[in-house]
Amino acid sequence: MIIDRDAALGAMIPHVTERDIVVAVYQSCFDWLQLNPRDLNYVAVGAMGQASSHGLGLALANPDRRVIVLDGDGSLLMNLGSLVTIANSGVSNLYHFLAANRVYEVNGAHPLPGADRVDFVGFARSAGYAGSQGFRELELFTDALPYILAAPGPQFVSMEVRAGKLYPRDYDYIHSAKARQTFRDALNQS
Repeated sequence: MIIDRDAALGAMIPHVTERDIVVAVYQSCFDWLQLNPRDLNYVAVGAMGQASSHGLGLALANPDRRVIVLDGDGSLLMNLGSLVTIANSGVSNLYHFLAANRVYEVNGAHPLPGADRVDFVGFARSAGYAGSQGFRELELFTDALPYILAAPGPQFVSMEVRAGKLYPRDYDYIHSAKARQTFRDALNQS
């Protein structure tokens, strides 16, 4: 089975607290912003592959908050070294969720190199994440979420997904100074 990405993200919403920082990239970002608009959504834009690195920086700077990274498999392939850096950084508040659809979705759904062989769960486990697991069924993912988000991090979760409902790709917003200022203001107020 494969999970609709918007269903997986929707299952996460009840577990995201007011103080949690959510770092989202590309298509997961567009979906998340529609499903759960909130001021502590950090939109990681620019260089593809930087969600995990941005998440690590935010986790180090905010040890009293959970940092939830919503990454894409194409993005993570461009920054696999971040897995080792995160695992060896000492952070216990980072939760790295990967939407694995095996394509570069926002760039025209071009297939990932080695898409049928790459093992992201194995990469995170080998890097030294505290926990690393994968899901192909929504019910199992939903049941595991409270335990994953209560465990000390860094935790890695790969979700085998397909697109689900298509949400608008608001590039103007994610590239705007307003998006960054809204996040900064929320971070400084709470």
